[in-house]
Amino acid sequence: MIAAGLLVAAAAALAVPGKMPTPPFRPGGGSDRPPGSPPPRMFVRLAMAAAGITGGGAVAAGLSGTHLVVGLVGTGAALVALRLVHRAGTTRAAARRRESVIDLCEALVGELHAGQPLVRAVERAVVVWPESHGVAAAAALGADVPEALRRLSRLPGAGGVGRLAAAWEVCAATGGGLAFAAQQVLHTARAEAASDRLVQSELASARATARLVTVLPLVVLVAADGIGARPWQFLLSTGVGVGCLGLGVALALAGLWWIDSIAASATGEG
Repeated sequence: MIAAGLLVAAAAALAVPGKMPTPPFRPGGGSDRPPGSPPPRMFVRLAMAAAGITGGGAVAAGLSGTHLVVGLVGTGAALVALRLVHRAGTTRAAARRRESVIDLCEALVGELHAGQPLVRAVERAVVVWPESHGVAAAAALGADVPEALRRLSRLPGAGGVGRLAAAWEVCAATGGGLAFAAQQVLHTARAEAASDRLVQSELASARATARLVTVLPLVVLVAADGIGARPWQFLLSTGVGVGCLGLGVALALAGLWWIDSIAASATGEG
């Protein structure tokens, strides 16, 4: 029995890939996911591995099926919570970068209108966004600045920098001034940021409602336990109760994940 449990746990652990795939590059700016962040498929495989490890550990320890289901429910809840926290962090970082794109374009337009040379204007503009210092280095060394801008645009929320790269290339090919083109990129970045803020404000109520509905069953259980109904004993010590617990948690987490996925798709981060 112990050997079988350990074998299941080991097989599940091997299901997790050791190396993350490189995010695909989009010349127009942006990528399918943030560089270095686990892809959605990774979380599915991680959930399968964690479930296998939990099941293997339970078999190895000789625990009952009830304890196994409770362990799997807890593991699934933790993994979903981890995924939602990761997505929330990515959303916040993307919002900050959208504002940084505006700051960079404003600084660059201001320096160019002030008569600064192009390289000097770039070096002074990138001060407002530390992540963009690679662009200044490329400009100072005479390297491919549009390519540096496109690399920067792969970061979540920095897709607007890809337009600045295209504007740079057009101006370099036609001999036009970069100040006017950067001004147009700035207008577009401001419009996108305003639209994103509007979408986020509209989605905030839906997200809050989904989280409230997810927490309400726990509040009801605590209240029932307070009046002596003993719901935890039913849910954790009987087969029917454990089944209800597993199904309820699964449906609640699925609903929360669904709402969060809709919100991420609406903001272009799904």
